[in-house]
Amino acid sequence: MALKPRFFHMYDKEINPQGGLPVKKWSWLCLVILLLIVGLYPLIEQIFKPFGFVKVKTGEIPVTVKLHDSGKIVTMPLEKYLIGVVAAEMPARFEIEALKAQAVAARTYALKKIELRRRGAVTSSMHKDADLCTNPIHCQGWLSDKEMKDKWGLWRYLYYRRKIARAVEATKGIVITYKGRLIDPVYHSTSGGRTENSEEVWKFKIPYLRSVVCKWDKDAPKYRTKQVYSLHELDRRLGTDVAALPAAAWKDQRRPVMKVEKFTSSGRVKLLRVGNKLFSGTEVRRLLGLNSTNFSWQVEGDQIIFTVTGNGHGVGMCQYGANGLAREGKNYQYILTYYYTGVKLEKYNK
Repeated sequence: MALKPRFFHMYDKEINPQGGLPVKKWSWLCLVILLLIVGLYPLIEQIFKPFGFVKVKTGEIPVTVKLHDSGKIVTMPLEKYLIGVVAAEMPARFEIEALKAQAVAARTYALKKIELRRRGAVTSSMHKDADLCTNPIHCQGWLSDKEMKDKWGLWRYLYYRRKIARAVEATKGIVITYKGRLIDPVYHSTSGGRTENSEEVWKFKIPYLRSVVCKWDKDAPKYRTKQVYSLHELDRRLGTDVAALPAAAWKDQRRPVMKVEKFTSSGRVKLLRVGNKLFSGTEVRRLLGLNSTNFSWQVEGDQIIFTVTGNGHGVGMCQYGANGLAREGKNYQYILTYYYTGVKLEKYNK
């Protein structure tokens, strides 16, 4: 009598009477499918969940946010809101400790705004009926899940969102304080070698916003940039009349057409004279669309070439510097206490 093949011999006593796969095979297949469903559920949920907003549960801090594009006001849990802020404000490829530092800064900023509004203070006419808005120029940037998917693509979205969520969860409730009060944790992209004192950019000298050396941002894409304008365009933007001057006037070192009258303590332009007009460095940056107030220039023919170092106002935490510190093994606590002088990190308990 011919022997049955080993495969059939193994399942000879457990063949499905109605035909099909053996019972043992069905059991293993079902188990594998179940494990896959359980393991992939978070990813499946992220892919197919609606693009709405998560309801606030008991014990969670609610935050009302005015969406910049639509003007709609939505309410969501603070910790969920922070995922969207970190996604908008810092490159998701950054080190996890840098993302944690960004999450703590963003949480502190949001809670400070929430506290002010609860006390009846109108923080801004741009969002009178909300704690914050999503305009990055005015408050903090913020991305919805749909916007994250559009920005990164589906597969990178699945990885980056979970990475950012881990950074937010790992720092849950942690805020930055100075003498027991929430700070104003301003931050910027690239310092260009040194951060700036607060009073050089705004009106007030703030003790925790002091200039510090930052040597970790040299790989930032906008560490050094160039911007070229015609002299006529320079006049149009600044309201000056220097394009009509002869070339010899630009070479006269005794009476320069453009001159820095004052530098900040970190070496940025504080006051700039152009012709007979005097500008602050921040005015020139805004009017010319320069990345920072740390700039020099050179005139070639009828063009002026600006060389700009850094990106942003330069005050507080340098984001590319934070990532450089994280690559050196520094944790988020070190990063935050380095860029914000004399602060403490503690649990928010109000």
